[in-house]
Amino acid sequence: MNHAVPAPQQWDLFCQVIDNFGDIGVCWRLAADLGARGHAVRLYIDDASALQWMAPHGSANVRVLPWPLQGFDGTPGDVVIEAFGCDIPAPYVAAIADKAHGSARAPVWINLEYLSAESYVERCHRLPSPLMSGPAAGLTRWFYYPGFTAQTGGLLRERDLQERQHHFDRKAWRARHGLADDDCAISLFCYEPAALPQVFAALQQNRALKTQWLVTPGRAAAAMRAIPFAAHADNVQFLPARTQREFDEMLWACDLNLVRGEDSLVRAIWAGEPFVWHIYPQHDNAHHDKLLAFLDWMDAPPSLRDLHALWNDLPGDAQMPTLDAGLLAQWRASARSARDRLWAQPDLLSQLLGFIAEKS
Repeated sequence: MNHAVPAPQQWDLFCQVIDNFGDIGVCWRLAADLGARGHAVRLYIDDASALQWMAPHGSANVRVLPWPLQGFDGTPGDVVIEAFGCDIPAPYVAAIADKAHGSARAPVWINLEYLSAESYVERCHRLPSPLMSGPAAGLTRWFYYPGFTAQTGGLLRERDLQERQHHFDRKAWRARHGLADDDCAISLFCYEPAALPQVFAALQQNRALKTQWLVTPGRAAAAMRAIPFAAHADNVQFLPARTQREFDEMLWACDLNLVRGEDSLVRAIWAGEPFVWHIYPQHDNAHHDKLLAFLDWMDAPPSLRDLHALWNDLPGDAQMPTLDAGLLAQWRASARSARDRLWAQPDLLSQLLGFIAEKS
């Protein structure tokens, strides 16, 4: 595979915010990493409100622009990214066609797909998707799949991530948040897991761990406040909104991270601490196979599989594991083994830059 790094280019990244911040979270991290590597980025987004707290200071070389629904009178970028299968507005597609049919080179058009450990990802990664109709007929989009193996596009990972983690003062962070050295700090970033009351109650009764809950705003806070005996517990902190970098630091500082969606899963993996993934539920239960494929790739121990099954309401008779320091150490070893395998692979953007150079 060609990993030659192209000269700085204009990238147009399209993101539609469905819910839950995962889509905008992934797109912003990609845009910011591109900008940090010297590329110019136009992030077209239909709802940028979450960036006010997620990235309040912006990022070098990144412009945030409204969704061009009414018209587009500019020139498409050298690279066009459709994130998560969002449909690029018709005026922009027409501009791509005009550019391709004129004297300029057609953009490299990428469909950046959802993250999964399922086997189809390796089969579909880097496949062409010719357009058969409309103004862009005859052009090609390319499927680009993030993933966990060398036959996929990898995961987003900034070039300075390891250095940031190395210089992170975990003890000082915990002290600022009122956490003692022997506290088991649990971050909560979830949807509304039916098992939350059960898990919270079990940990409250667990004499082996002194738990402290750090609850993120939004759906996680609402779910916790809906539990009468949890809303005012003295070991529950309801946190304010955090920037992406501050969110990363929270994961590094905690002993168990309960995360959701796609962006926070990847950040939990890089944190190298025990985590449980609340996968986005789908009406046909397709998320069950997706979760099980991920746990298989991770080689998760049985107890961690049980908690994932309980947390995600999978069918079966999974029971709440009895957490103690030994079990958390086992989960941490599993998480770090998975992270080490991924550290050895090129990150998503480095691979994507090589792919762009190959197709340009």
